[in-house]
Amino acid sequence: MIKKIVVLGGGSAGWLTAAILAAEFQGNEDSMVSISVIESPDVKTIGVGEGTWPTMKATLQRIGISETEFINSCSASFKQGSKFVGWKTGVPEDSYHHPFTLPVGMGKVNLYAVWQDETVARRSFSSTFSAQPVVADRGLGPKLHTMPEYAGVFNYGYHLDAGKFSELLKNHCVKKLNVRHVSDHVVEVNCAEDGYIESLGTRASGDVQGDFFIDCSGTSGLLIGNYYEIKLIDKKKNSFNDSAITAHVPYFDECNDIGSTTVATAQSAGWVWDIALSSRRGCGYVYSSSHITDDEAENEFRAYLASSIGDKNASQLATGRINFCAGYREKFFHKNCVAIGMSAGFIEPLEASALALVELSANMIRDEMPFCKKSLQEVEKRFNRVFAYRWERIIDFLKLHYVFSERKGSDYWADAASADSIPDSLKYLLSVWQFRPPNVYDFMQGEELFPVASYQYILYGMGFEMAPNAVARESDNVALGRRLLKEQEGALDKYLTNLPTNRQLLDNILKFGMQKL
Repeated sequence: MIKKIVVLGGGSAGWLTAAILAAEFQGNEDSMVSISVIESPDVKTIGVGEGTWPTMKATLQRIGISETEFINSCSASFKQGSKFVGWKTGVPEDSYHHPFTLPVGMGKVNLYAVWQDETVARRSFSSTFSAQPVVADRGLGPKLHTMPEYAGVFNYGYHLDAGKFSELLKNHCVKKLNVRHVSDHVVEVNCAEDGYIESLGTRASGDVQGDFFIDCSGTSGLLIGNYYEIKLIDKKKNSFNDSAITAHVPYFDECNDIGSTTVATAQSAGWVWDIALSSRRGCGYVYSSSHITDDEAENEFRAYLASSIGDKNASQLATGRINFCAGYREKFFHKNCVAIGMSAGFIEPLEASALALVELSANMIRDEMPFCKKSLQEVEKRFNRVFAYRWERIIDFLKLHYVFSERKGSDYWADAASADSIPDSLKYLLSVWQFRPPNVYDFMQGEELFPVASYQYILYGMGFEMAPNAVARESDNVALGRRLLKEQEGALDKYLTNLPTNRQLLDNILKFGMQKL
């Protein structure tokens, strides 16, 4: 029987996984399952600031953390999507949004046909079908502080301080979810004759026994990689970026706006992320070391920062460096061990896929949790099949951001858009989408990380056009689409009048809290 679950590694991945499992299995006195987290005091989390997918709302609610506590404890702010600057041509007006709220009329009309209708004003796809880009560009929040926790006018995720988030999860797990915390360094893996792990030997706390082990040890992959020698599948061909320079950027004025989107700004050999927390900005330049030197990248990064905080402040900021390999494990689940987080793999930090994969992985372990070792092999097969599919879809989706770039004078962007770098699975979808918009038949798995609308936001934001001989259908419902767009125009005025700025919203939450559900 599987009664003892051991999570190796803390950080966001380890503590979030422990919280998701503990909230399910340790919620009553009759529970036979125990959960332990072994966290090395010698290993520091990267902690550069992270964005989440909107799924984090349901996760926090299910594990029992109030949104008010989360916002105030993690220097968190509300994320309403991503804004891509300079990815198509690099000219000053080159930008588009990927908002988190579904397009108006999604599932009721053919959005592309409505967008092409001659009576519809020629605006960007996202601004045509969603009020959220306009709201976000005005620096407004997605809700009022008087609304219930986890509810809003628009769908949203979060920007958060990864270090503070880990601490919040740790305290919640230990104090409220009965998770055992072992602060120690693992020095040995003890296995039975069949290769199943029996315990992890620690430096000072002895052997920690377990029936099921979750590897959240980061890129080192102590169990899945070092011990079981499950290799990474190299995806460098599709995703060139392998390095990042990071910085914590203070607000030099208490009245500085707090951005409502993750801003991704194209550079000569990659892109800069700009994440606005309540207390500071978290920024980084992720790039390909094959296309630019580290020193050149740092100069380019500081020039980006100087545009908002001045040359002197930008030159004095401390920076950190991260190196990574784009790819994922050949297997994520092996015997009685499963890898979650960066131990499972890593692709450039675009579209907040890292924490979302942690949520999906922990949720599947929770929902498939085998209480008998005899069932482990079947769960292993399902988990590996599901997550190989998910990683491939993530690679396709992230690559979609690059393939229509027309930026000039950069080998990086030319290489990123080259046919040789595009996965065959994405080439196939692009050929299909020449004649019809993306739909549910393109993505056959339940709980897809990126919905159909996300593909449309990126496709049409980057200027993709369908073939002119696409067949008109009765189900296009263009007339209905026109009516829905007029209704949205009226609603936009109310949003712009009544929604507070992100800073006002966060200040009100700090002072007054939010209504509990």
